[in-house]
Amino acid sequence: MLLATVLGSGLAFLDGSVVNVALPTLGRELGASVSGLQWTVDAYLLALTAFVLAGGSLGDAMGRRLVFVTGAVAFGATSALCGLAPGVASLCAARALQGVAAALIVPGSLAVLQGSIRPEDRGLAIGAWAGLSGVTTAAGPLLGGWLVEAWSWRAVFLLNLPLALGAVWAALRFVPREMGERGGALDWPGALLAALGLSGVVYCFIEGAGRGWPAEAVAAGLAGLVALAGLVAWERRAANPMLPLALFRRRQFATANLTTLALYFALSAAMFLVVLDLQRGRGYRPLASSLFLAPIPVVMLVLSPMAGRMAGRVGYRLPMTAGPLCAGLGLAMLAQAVEGGGRPGPVLAGVTVLAVGLGTAVAPLTAAVMAGVDAGDAGIASGVNNAVARLAGLLGTAALPGLAGAATCDVSGPSFERAVRSALLAAAAFCAAGGAIAWVGLPRRPGASARRPRRGA
Repeated sequence: MLLATVLGSGLAFLDGSVVNVALPTLGRELGASVSGLQWTVDAYLLALTAFVLAGGSLGDAMGRRLVFVTGAVAFGATSALCGLAPGVASLCAARALQGVAAALIVPGSLAVLQGSIRPEDRGLAIGAWAGLSGVTTAAGPLLGGWLVEAWSWRAVFLLNLPLALGAVWAALRFVPREMGERGGALDWPGALLAALGLSGVVYCFIEGAGRGWPAEAVAAGLAGLVALAGLVAWERRAANPMLPLALFRRRQFATANLTTLALYFALSAAMFLVVLDLQRGRGYRPLASSLFLAPIPVVMLVLSPMAGRMAGRVGYRLPMTAGPLCAGLGLAMLAQAVEGGGRPGPVLAGVTVLAVGLGTAVAPLTAAVMAGVDAGDAGIASGVNNAVARLAGLLGTAALPGLAGAATCDVSGPSFERAVRSALLAAAAFCAAGGAIAWVGLPRRPGASARRPRRGA
């Protein structure tokens, strides 16, 4: 069962990171600008974020195995479309379809573990899932660099086909069919409002920062905010809400998701800019640049199961505070390394400290989210947390490069270096904020968090 869930979630997470290292080569071959590269990343994240909640609800309603297998098949098909795309526009369209397929896979993978593993073993199981899934995410740049140099950037997408087949086989073989089946209508208006709202905000950040904030970009951003406000209003009165707002009255659930938002916002923007700076600014080849990120999968593979087990003994507060603070320190070290010319030693030191922070935080964070809700809400809770993580990645990639000035710089000039440094320091501050949120919002003792809403909430 762990094999099935890791292969499935690994597909979605791997594709969110493996593409980064291929972006400079892809941009040269297809003639894409920095904003075009941002859309290549964000078209996928946008669709995944908009529909992952619907995917969680669909799994709870129709059966998690059915939805999981359907998503894995669709992910393989849309990956083939990405690999065969003739231009940037068609690639972005295929990436959006790929994100919809991923939205069917991601929430079900964690809900399967939550619903099938004994409570006393869930910390270790979720730690193993988070560690192995984190390894697939973090190993993406390394694998992508090798594929780009050995074959083509198209191989980055075609790699998903055998992985998708493996996920389908493992799910049909090991995941019970009846798991999580529950009736209820699906909240398609909520999914549509989420898609419209996020699209408007992301368009505003990507196109606005690169073009001097034209009127249409600002209008799209305002329309997106209106749609998101409409989403909140709709979810308050919907009979079967895609996003049950009552879940956020549970302090542990709300705190863990706020920490997720801060941590992944910082990480996505940092990885996008660091890889771009190493290749286009420093002249490293794809494989060489990806080797700088190699400590992340190694450290996460070792630390994540240990951190999940530790959280079961000492509670979530300590690792979820220390982890983001350590990750923030690693990003600050990377900012100094960029300013110092991008020499290998300082860059590797910053990446290693970042990896220790991620390995300490990710498994307890995931376990805290799932432990903060009842078993019947596992699918939607997983969907919410994954939506928060993808939303953070979406906004981080869309907003932080532009706000730091990277979207309008010559990537081989000193202005881009200064913009990357500013963005990395801002990302470090977001990580520190995530640690502070965990320290204030989580209970000190294991098991002290009640699943009931706080009084007066």
